[in-house]
Amino acid sequence: MHIDPISASSFGIAGFLFLVLQILVTGHIICRKDDVKSSFGWIGLVWLAPLVGCIVYIVFGINRIRRKALSLRNKGPDIFTVTGKTEEEIEKEIPKPFLQLLRLGYKVHPQRFALGNRAQAFVNGDSAYPEMCRLIASAQKEVLMQSYIFDNDRAGKMFVDAFKQAVQNGAKVKVLVDGVGLNYSKPTIASVLRHMRGVEFSVFLPSKSPVNLPFVNLRNHRKILIVDGRAAFFGGMNVAEGNLVNTHPKEPIVDITFRVEGPVVDQMSRVFEEDWIFSGKKHFIPASFQVSAPLPGTMPARVIPDGPDGDYGKIELMVLGALACAQKSVKVVTPYFLPESNILTALEVVAMRGVDVEIILPSKSNIFGMDGAMRSNFARLLKKGVKIFRTQPPFDHSKIMLVDDAWLFIGSANWDVRSFKLNFECNMECMDKQLAREVNQIIAHKKATAVSEKWDKNAKPSLWRTLADNTLRLLTPYY
Repeated sequence: MHIDPISASSFGIAGFLFLVLQILVTGHIICRKDDVKSSFGWIGLVWLAPLVGCIVYIVFGINRIRRKALSLRNKGPDIFTVTGKTEEEIEKEIPKPFLQLLRLGYKVHPQRFALGNRAQAFVNGDSAYPEMCRLIASAQKEVLMQSYIFDNDRAGKMFVDAFKQAVQNGAKVKVLVDGVGLNYSKPTIASVLRHMRGVEFSVFLPSKSPVNLPFVNLRNHRKILIVDGRAAFFGGMNVAEGNLVNTHPKEPIVDITFRVEGPVVDQMSRVFEEDWIFSGKKHFIPASFQVSAPLPGTMPARVIPDGPDGDYGKIELMVLGALACAQKSVKVVTPYFLPESNILTALEVVAMRGVDVEIILPSKSNIFGMDGAMRSNFARLLKKGVKIFRTQPPFDHSKIMLVDDAWLFIGSANWDVRSFKLNFECNMECMDKQLAREVNQIIAHKKATAVSEKWDKNAKPSLWRTLADNTLRLLTPYY
């Protein structure tokens, strides 16, 4: 059988190029991946399926991105310097566990606490959207808004009308939407906002750009609204008709966000400012930098941004620290519960210490396979004394962590690998008994109609269910 020398040479060159590609991709995995199991998995895929494996890794495996971080900006009185007291005097007034948590927080993210803030919870878009739109419509200087999802529907139109009023008032309006979340509605809101006079619109990592193909798995999940540098809405609520529960949408969503006032708003502005510049827009000085006003409250708070662009894993570390410091109770509300083993073990240890640990989850997820993946972790937690409650429909998208009825951790992050390792997230830690009581009432309302999961040592799930749930759990980073 005669073999064409040219064909043989072409195959040889192609084989050599594939080998070079495999070596380069393997080198990237070894240098960039921290998790040993993940590294072995990717290397195996790259060498067992050379071309396909390399392509899949380039699209889904590169989960770090480089960008220049802005320096932290500390505005307002700090918890360790207020009222003229020494650091030793302040430390005596703070319960020891929380003092340890404060020290940890400074090591995790050196953004100091700002005192003098005030926060109020708003449940669902029915109560939050009108307040958010009224705040926008009252703007005189500036509106900064970023969201993972900003749908072109009834909810989106509410905000568009508010933007128009803000522009008429003379305010500068900047809107930033994630490249993946933008496409949740068709046509997208981009076609509307780009043609609005006085509104600057930008997309964070546009999903359809070939340049951003390696970063398609990285999403900006932050939800922040800031008006005139004085007041903000901060939490995990997107802009979508589903949040208007009282209007009976096709897919209703229960959620929570918080109106925040005080010096900590400037820290939120800094987060927006950094994302805005990264999206290709010009640097600007937020209105919060120039605000000088009486302190609206007494709540100490600070913002902790997290993302795959540098020192990632800060929110996960704060969660671990809070669990380690908990003395009486831990309450967690999250729509997606797929943390790695370190978080699961920490929850077990806290419960075994005698701390009352409660996790409130939706009874039915809005993502295919999520229920089975979450269920695969229930038995080990229930066995150690962790209480799990499943709320009845509508789907609950709320995100809350409350420790000892005093320390709150709120924001955009879910309890899963995507939020802890892949997404750009932003949470706020604060200590306020009044807000804690308000949040406790909201949690109690959720539990009142929830179903409690029970652990039965004699119960043995079927082989097929165990196989299905554990298989779905393997997809954890990609939900």
